[in-house]
Amino acid sequence: MKDRTQTGWLFVLPSVLILSLIGLVPLLTVVNYSFFEIFILDARFWVGTEWYAEIIGSGRFWASFGRSLLFSTMILCVQIPLGIAIALCIPKRKIWVGITLAVLALPLLVPWNMIPSLWLSLLNPETGLLGRILPYLGWPDNWKLSAQHTWAVIVVMDVWHWTSLVVILCYSALATIPQSYYQAAAIDGAGPWQVFRHIQLPKLHHVLLMAVLLRFMDSFMIYTEAFPINAGGPNGATMFLAVDLGEDIKAFNYGPSAARSVIYFLIVLTVAWMFSKAQGKLDGTEAT
Repeated sequence: MKDRTQTGWLFVLPSVLILSLIGLVPLLTVVNYSFFEIFILDARFWVGTEWYAEIIGSGRFWASFGRSLLFSTMILCVQIPLGIAIALCIPKRKIWVGITLAVLALPLLVPWNMIPSLWLSLLNPETGLLGRILPYLGWPDNWKLSAQHTWAVIVVMDVWHWTSLVVILCYSALATIPQSYYQAAAIDGAGPWQVFRHIQLPKLHHVLLMAVLLRFMDSFMIYTEAFPINAGGPNGATMFLAVDLGEDIKAFNYGPSAARSVIYFLIVLTVAWMFSKAQGKLDGTEAT
């Protein structure tokens, strides 16, 4: 048994080394930089926890944190129910399942940096399809000056891009339910809601936790899709945490930027830990 364990570690060791190089080393470097005032990489001055205290005590940080939290909450409230609903509506015939999933997965294949350009093109009042239709519904030409309209664009864009992931995860769980369960429910006269509540939802809770965690982590640190839409505007209304961090980096504030990165990493790590504990409790409840 001992020999097998040692052999297993030999197979895992390359992955551990690679992850250390691409993950741990950059993280330690950023943590180190967060304790310095950096003019250039060769001219650094120790400031201790000054940047952390300044960031935590600033209204700018908490405002960005609130916007990111609100955005993630809105995304989860839309994408999780919508993803479940679409997964339940996917045709049962095998040929149509493949076609449907392939079509739904198309947004996931679009590169992140192309998504804002695509949506800005669609919203162009002269050449875009949506840009020509939406004004008839009251959409203003200068929508970038409105916080509500800018938020609407970013939320809809993210829903379009990532709901497919939730759908695929949910469908993968629904596909594992034996047909005998549905037959038994039909014999007992169970309605659609009862089937969902007692048969489908218990099979979904594991993948839903995974979907919520993945979507929260990604939406909470959104940058590539959000910044090109309105550069954090209007008047900072879409200045999310990652966008705020990007502004610090562009200003060459490397010390504060490193401290912000560490704080954001700890926030995401805490959320991941909470979801892990929730998953453990669900597994324990299921086992009992």
